[in-house]
Amino acid sequence: MSDPFDNVPFPHWPLRAAAGLAVFALLATIGARYLGLGTNLQTESPVRAERQLRFVEHLAGGNGIGAGGIDVIDARTNQKIDELRPGTDGFMRATLRGLARERRRNGLGQEVPFELALHADGTLTLADPATARSIQLQAFGPSNSGAFARLLTAGTNSPAPHMTIAPLTAPRLTPPQAAASPADTQLAAGLPQQAPTR
Repeated sequence: MSDPFDNVPFPHWPLRAAAGLAVFALLATIGARYLGLGTNLQTESPVRAERQLRFVEHLAGGNGIGAGGIDVIDARTNQKIDELRPGTDGFMRATLRGLARERRRNGLGQEVPFELALHADGTLTLADPATARSIQLQAFGPSNSGAFARLLTAGTNSPAPHMTIAPLTAPRLTPPQAAASPADTQLAAGLPQQAPTR
């Protein structure tokens, strides 16, 4: 049996077109990367409230890291403003543990305080100036970001500012006639709710 395609030449234009497409895609990728196309050039919103904090851990009975309480120290006044008791505030502990691990990996100590900031657009960030790492806390939900939000006014005599933690996506728009109740305001600020009176 003979092959019916023995005398038919193979068309070279599909191979050339595929090679041209691959070269174009490679050059377009390199060009976009070089020109910065597709990168996020979002700038941070101005800071509305900020606090520099240090976290000092107490080891309980030599059980290792995470076993004891953590004192929250205002770095400007060097005063204890809060305490994370053992077995509580798991999200805060995990976040701080990750930042401390990164400092150790880079051979840095705990001298430089962390910066907790509430921005004008409602975002709440925890920044580590020592490693230039910043965490947008609202990405972890209102209860987790609220745990950090309480530290902005902890240990002060001033009432907590109205803190609405914005979502990572577009801001929520509420109609003017829909006023927030005091309980909603407390939830948004991460403050504990008061029990209803009867």
